[in-house]
Amino acid sequence: MGDLDKNESSSNEIDESFDLDDLLPIIGEFGKYQKYLLFFICLPACIPCGFCAFNQVFMTDSPVDYWCATNNVTVDLNQTELKRFTIPYNSFSGYDKCHRYKINWTLVADENFSLIDVNTSWPIEKCSDGWNFEGLSTNSSIISQFNLVCDRDIYPTLALVALNLGGPIGVYSFGILNDRYGRKISYFCCLTTLLVGSFLTALSSNFWTWAFSRVIVGSTVPAIYQIPFIIALELVGPHYRSFVTVMTCTFYSFGLMLLAVVTYYIRDWVHLCWFTSLPFLSYYLYIFILPESPRWLLSKGKLQKALEILENMAKTNKKQIPEWFRANLHSKLREMNNKSFQESETFSAIDLFRTPNMRLKTILITLNWFANETVYLGLSYYGPNLGSNQYVSFFLSSLVELPSYVICWIAMDKWGRRWPLSILMIFGGICCIATVLLPTDAINETLALYLISKSMISASFLIIYPFAGELYPTEIRGVGIGFSSYVGGIGLIIIPFVNYLGQENLVLPLVIMGILIMLGGLTALRLPETLHKKLPATLDEGEVYGKDWAVNNCLVYKKDSENSSEPREIQVHFQDKTNIDIVTVHSKNTKRQSMKHLIRQEKKQMHVNVT
Repeated sequence: MGDLDKNESSSNEIDESFDLDDLLPIIGEFGKYQKYLLFFICLPACIPCGFCAFNQVFMTDSPVDYWCATNNVTVDLNQTELKRFTIPYNSFSGYDKCHRYKINWTLVADENFSLIDVNTSWPIEKCSDGWNFEGLSTNSSIISQFNLVCDRDIYPTLALVALNLGGPIGVYSFGILNDRYGRKISYFCCLTTLLVGSFLTALSSNFWTWAFSRVIVGSTVPAIYQIPFIIALELVGPHYRSFVTVMTCTFYSFGLMLLAVVTYYIRDWVHLCWFTSLPFLSYYLYIFILPESPRWLLSKGKLQKALEILENMAKTNKKQIPEWFRANLHSKLREMNNKSFQESETFSAIDLFRTPNMRLKTILITLNWFANETVYLGLSYYGPNLGSNQYVSFFLSSLVELPSYVICWIAMDKWGRRWPLSILMIFGGICCIATVLLPTDAINETLALYLISKSMISASFLIIYPFAGELYPTEIRGVGIGFSSYVGGIGLIIIPFVNYLGQENLVLPLVIMGILIMLGGLTALRLPETLHKKLPATLDEGEVYGKDWAVNNCLVYKKDSENSSEPREIQVHFQDKTNIDIVTVHSKNTKRQSMKHLIRQEKKQMHVNVT
């Protein structure tokens, strides 16, 4: 069978009737092999994403109060007296945080200090000896260590922007590795990059080195989450892919809950960085047991290696690979050898805007993507600022995601995509905006509205993935998803500045995010429903699909299902939550179509070149 690995470059010529999904029901769609892979390898492999991204929120813990330090005081004063004599006081704003009185302590020491009274006309100067910090939840943070206050208080926000800027770079780079060299190599390259960035973070001696290290970490945040998910998804049968998706979401949220516990006990930012990165060195042991995706191997013509993995899967599941499958591998290889390579038609994002209906749907999909991605990440980052305990608030904000994942999948199958998406976004926005009506001391009530909103946005964020995948035609789906996700990623750069406004008004960021998500929810009603509908395959079909939309469609939660007997594809997309991968899940009444074409053509979205 040594000749099975020949002609890798001809892999695009594999007959579309050759489908791994024809084999999986025979050797086990979700047998012992897949369960072991999912629960002991792929799901734990998702944890580093949340740990190394959201630990930054706690590394930048802000003090309740701070004021200028004075190192050259030669008079014996307690802290209260020293603060009164060195820091300007205003009856409205309290003690100045960024200035101090310019006092010659040598002259003061020669006089009777008890006879000196504070004179507000004394000259003042900016802090030059650092600051005294009070009310830190942690023993140390980068704010206290690098003095990121006063005219440098924007720096932690810039660092969060730096983290999110790394995402698109990593998605493109690791996407290339993912497609060219396989999922396994890509994952361990991504893991290495993540650990290097995390170690540099812990060893940073100044802010700019620390910020640069966060760019490195950020470049891995989407990919380190996607790759194990892709591997698991490609090894299970069509009927279990939605289950794998929900389980991955759930495990991701469990990881964030675990991070809240870790940060509660580890209060030093350097130690926190080590504790949230060093344990993942053990993941290199996966190199001996993590399999390559057989779908990727088949798409690259590495048929012998794919067969070895499939044989191991069948053996673990106590099944046998049928002889017709082995024979099919040889016959398809011969067909590839006899066919000349034909370049398939390529598309760009410009093709999405050539016709009016596709242009409108693309704009609406992208707007909803932008709103969901921006608000979800914004709420996730902002959680620790609410409530009376930042660790409890972050834990609860992760906990409320769990029921939303299950509920949204039930709602999608019962009421479609459009109405659940719209209702969740609108009511989630209302909860955010309603916080402005509460008194400033209503800490628990504000937190409760925030948690309700976070739960709803988590659900709508999950719905937008399959909805967008179903609305974009098959032949341009990868480009469409790539375009929407990249535009949506702009929100990750903007949202830290929105949250920064919360330093002056705690609920202002919630109001801004609430307005954005409500506008998105209202525009979602203009999109056509996809439940029980035959979905577009070509751009021409995409232009026709939903063109007969009328205003009264907004009053109906789903259109009648006269086409419910038609084949239907449910595109399952998933993100950490940024950029995605695509596979096809077929309904029970659907004639199963080829996965190979989708796996080969549409996964290019992870590094699609948006023009």
